[in-house]
Amino acid sequence: MTATFASVDELLDAARGGLDRISPREAFARVARGALIVDIRPAWQRELDGEIPGSVVVERNHLEWRLHPRSGASLPWAAEGQEWIVVCTEGYTSSLAAAALVSLGLPASDVVGGIHAWRAEGLPVVDGPTPVEHRVGGAT
Repeated sequence: MTATFASVDELLDAARGGLDRISPREAFARVARGALIVDIRPAWQRELDGEIPGSVVVERNHLEWRLHPRSGASLPWAAEGQEWIVVCTEGYTSSLAAAALVSLGLPASDVVGGIHAWRAEGLPVVDGPTPVEHRVGGAT
């Protein structure tokens, strides 16, 4: 098998080339219009940096199956046309994850700067960690 990319930076650049990456404030506005934030960070990072109220917690290794509405293993929020905004700690892993969702035909983007940028903008954050495959704030 031949490598398609010479480095992780090239892979990341290619992933981001197909995304509409958004600021934390734009993500906040899109959520008000019906988008859902999906937090792919592990529990220890969500406990350390907090969580975005209303976000859906899905660990990275289950993301495509849980968000694709026809996967057979999807979450209740995985409806046709649902817009997903992926968040990680600093906006690197979220770009790769969002690109995977886009490759499946799902409307997805990610937050530039991740939860660190979200917090720096003074946007709402609550203590975590919320259980996996639940919405922050208690909804399952």
